[in-house]
Amino acid sequence: MGKFVITKTKNGEYTFNLKATNGQVILAAGESFKTLDTCKNSIESVKKNALSHVEDQTVEGFETLTHPKYELYQDKAGEYRFRLKARNGENIGKSEGYKSKASALNGIESIGKNAPDGEVIVEE
Repeated sequence: MGKFVITKTKNGEYTFNLKATNGQVILAAGESFKTLDTCKNSIESVKKNALSHVEDQTVEGFETLTHPKYELYQDKAGEYRFRLKARNGENIGKSEGYKSKASALNGIESIGKNAPDGEVIVEE
């Protein structure tokens, strides 16, 4: 089971990372939050939406899916990334860059396994 680790940023806001059982970060917060409660609310949204479908924006003529969803895309450097969008379209999580599409899809699958029951830890 994964865990959500909440940390305080230098400007006093809160952010989180979802870590797999091996300690690897598989999802970072889509933004920073002014309060601990709003950060925790965003984590609950990630848990609720972790098993969403994938909109593969790397293929020509991709089908636009409804929210919630993962948006899989390639960045300017050619790496594969994804973001998790909530039902209201808000970006609630983002990935690191992956060299291959398969690795990015594995990251999405790992979120589905680790997020729903993930423990929330607040680091002070």
